[in-house]
Amino acid sequence: MADPRYRYYRAVIFSAMFLGYTLYYFNRKTFSFVMPSVMEEISLDKDDLGLITSSQSAAYAISKFISGVLSDQMSARWLFSSGLLLVGVVNVIFSWSSTVTAFAGLWFLNGLAQGLGWPPCGKVLRKWFEPSQFGTCWAILSTSMNLAGGLGPIVAALMALHYNWRTTLSISGLVCVGVSLFCLVLIKNEPSDVGLPNIEPGPKKGKKGSSADESTLSELLLSPYLWVLSMSYLVVFGVKTCCTDWGQLFLIQERGQSALLGSSYMSALEIGGLIGSIAAGYLSDRAVAREGLASGYGNPRHTLLLSMMAGMSASMYLFRATVTGDSPKESDFWILALHPLADLTGLTEHELWILILGATFGFSSYGPIALFGVIANESAPSNLCGTSHAIVALMANVGGFLAGLPFSTIAKHYSWATAFWVAEMTCTVSTVAFFLLRNIRTKMGRVPKKAD
Repeated sequence: MADPRYRYYRAVIFSAMFLGYTLYYFNRKTFSFVMPSVMEEISLDKDDLGLITSSQSAAYAISKFISGVLSDQMSARWLFSSGLLLVGVVNVIFSWSSTVTAFAGLWFLNGLAQGLGWPPCGKVLRKWFEPSQFGTCWAILSTSMNLAGGLGPIVAALMALHYNWRTTLSISGLVCVGVSLFCLVLIKNEPSDVGLPNIEPGPKKGKKGSSADESTLSELLLSPYLWVLSMSYLVVFGVKTCCTDWGQLFLIQERGQSALLGSSYMSALEIGGLIGSIAAGYLSDRAVAREGLASGYGNPRHTLLLSMMAGMSASMYLFRATVTGDSPKESDFWILALHPLADLTGLTEHELWILILGATFGFSSYGPIALFGVIANESAPSNLCGTSHAIVALMANVGGFLAGLPFSTIAKHYSWATAFWVAEMTCTVSTVAFFLLRNIRTKMGRVPKKAD
């Protein structure tokens, strides 16, 4: 865009959403951050802790779906700012409470407010950034969660050390309230709100003033591509959750590795995931810039998406097959290849190999997670892009649920290795199926009528 005001508003709006969502995520985890301090003052057993955290998770899954639908019906900036305000208010009230019932009820409300954060972000990004920038901006904005997750425990611990857990929650809540007001002022739904031409052309009006090109919800739901994305996202998110939730136990209980190495594996996975998210957005945006999205069949982002899904399967296979409790043979090819790097890091070749596999899986799994959200948003009609993302995100939450008790039941009756083999095969089958369906019609909703 030639007008320099686009650059200014984009920078301001993106910064406001980044700061706002960082606070969303920080205040989603504040109870976990201050849990040791709370338990010193109030008697809470494991069931109580599980009730409090589960109440938030259930509410968040419900709210995120509803928020996606609402973002197509109301102002995205009001939705985002209102959610942040509610999160702050709930945290302040939480700091005044002392019973398990109050904690669980308030944390349920926190989960409901949390769901109002991300869907409006996707809506605003689509309105303000070209398709060739959309993926990169989406991925960078999602790193606000990594920032909050990485710095949050340190900030909360320092605050709890100098004050107490109640003051910590009160301050974080009040900061949310203040920033929510700034977000309401700084975020603009679309360029036309500040007198600039919209990047995405508006729909043509029918005889009665309604949009002739807008799709209905039933037309969106009948789009096969929506369900291809949803089922693939379910598998990818479920498999990713399996590794993040159970990978550490697999290493310790079945492969005889140390607890420190198990924790290091998880850290390597998250670092790889951060890099993978940004790389997926940037590289797929370059593909869109070269090829465009006009054809309606296939998507330039598919090649990278499929490559990363294949990388998930490959890294899971290597994780299951090459990581053992026995010392590897010195003649193994990967031992020979890693020997110089191991000398530099002070790790053994086996430890270094496990960390590399963790980083590779993180890179390969977080990339598709970012891309599924981008594709679901940009492939839907503009009046239903929030609903489209809400549906695929809901399916991802189903995958996350399946990675819990069903997955651990397989491990209980067989072994962790068998359970990971099932996840690996599921990911492989999903990758092959997506490859075969990669060139179906990707424009969801109503098919535009050809001019006579």
